[in-house]
Amino acid sequence: MGNCIVVVQFDLPMRTEEQAIKGGTASAPIYRALGQKGLIRKDYLNGETGTGGVYLWDSRTSAEAWFTEDRVAELTQRFGARPRLTWYDTHVTVDNLKDETRVNGASIEVMA
Repeated sequence: MGNCIVVVQFDLPMRTEEQAIKGGTASAPIYRALGQKGLIRKDYLNGETGTGGVYLWDSRTSAEAWFTEDRVAELTQRFGARPRLTWYDTHVTVDNLKDETRVNGASIEVMA
């Protein structure tokens, strides 16, 4: 079984770097705690076309357990805009920080 990536996008104005860091660090403890529920990584997005996050989950099941309709309603209320969620299954990961390639979470040897 592969991992699942969910891209969450809000049609909101780009924030300053300071605002983006303040918002991200304020909510980071929520997402750190989700490590026990399958969240591997979250990257916060801030750009000219909106804000949001990229979430890497251990499975689609874990992602679906978090991104319920109630969660979307909560996010809509908090940010004043309904988020767009785009779902991707991912089976191959190149991780340059760990110097490895993984298939469905397992490290593999890659021959050049």
